[in-house]
Amino acid sequence: MKQIAEHIRSRRPLILLALGLGAGALLTAAPASAGVEMSMQDRDVARTVSLGGSCNRCELSGRNLTGATFTGASFMNATLVGANLRGAEMMGSNFSGSDFSRANLTGVQIVGANFGSTNFTNAVLTGAEAQGAGFVRANLGRADLSGAEMHGVNFNGATLSGTKFVGSELFGATLANVVAVGADFTGAEVQASNLSSGDFSNARFNSATLDGARLTGARFNRADFSEASMHRTDIRGADLSGARGLTQEQIRTACGDGSTRLPGGLTAQACRSSSIRVIRTPTPPTPPRIRNLVSPGEN
Repeated sequence: MKQIAEHIRSRRPLILLALGLGAGALLTAAPASAGVEMSMQDRDVARTVSLGGSCNRCELSGRNLTGATFTGASFMNATLVGANLRGAEMMGSNFSGSDFSRANLTGVQIVGANFGSTNFTNAVLTGAEAQGAGFVRANLGRADLSGAEMHGVNFNGATLSGTKFVGSELFGATLANVVAVGADFTGAEVQASNLSSGDFSNARFNSATLDGARLTGARFNRADFSEASMHRTDIRGADLSGARGLTQEQIRTACGDGSTRLPGGLTAQACRSSSIRVIRTPTPPTPPRIRNLVSPGEN
């Protein structure tokens, strides 16, 4: 055991877990290439988790990682099915290809993290805050992002079927080429976002704000736009012919072209350069530097 402990302490970068998990579970979760240091705490004391370094293909399904901090970490292809990550912080970390299905990420804070091709099916991300994060080709089918603040987040090519964005803020988000059949954007703020070439059939945009958004080439069969705001919304080439709840007043504030398809009786004004708002996705924050972390109680 002494040799094992010395070997673990000698490896850097670290994965430090101040967590009430059994030692066997931790060593199983981390691959041989990663260092692991543990600080066991009394079960009645609030526990914190700090994770950095590399733990690719980690098995963390069902783990209690409440309030965990991931800083400059690599958890590619990790499995966190059903894990509890309430209030976690994910800063400049890479979770591409990982599985967060059915995980609880309520109130998670994300800055410049990569979730490309990650599975969030049926995950809960209510109240999540994200800036400059990438969810390219991720699967968020039936995930709940109600009340989330997703500023400058990239969902390009993602699966958003049945996903809830009720009351969410998606300012400057990229929702291009997504499959968002049956997604719920009720009351969401989707200003200056790019929805081009996406499939939003049966989606709900009731009372949503789409001001300055780009809907070019997207499909909205039976999507509901009741009381949605569409000031300077670019609907050139968009197929809104089967959309519900659209009024001439809404379309009057938007702009389109000859390829725009609208319900019978509605007409759109032509887009002019002054009526088109250029969508610029905010630059992702610079990821924090990976540094060796010290678990509580160490000197």
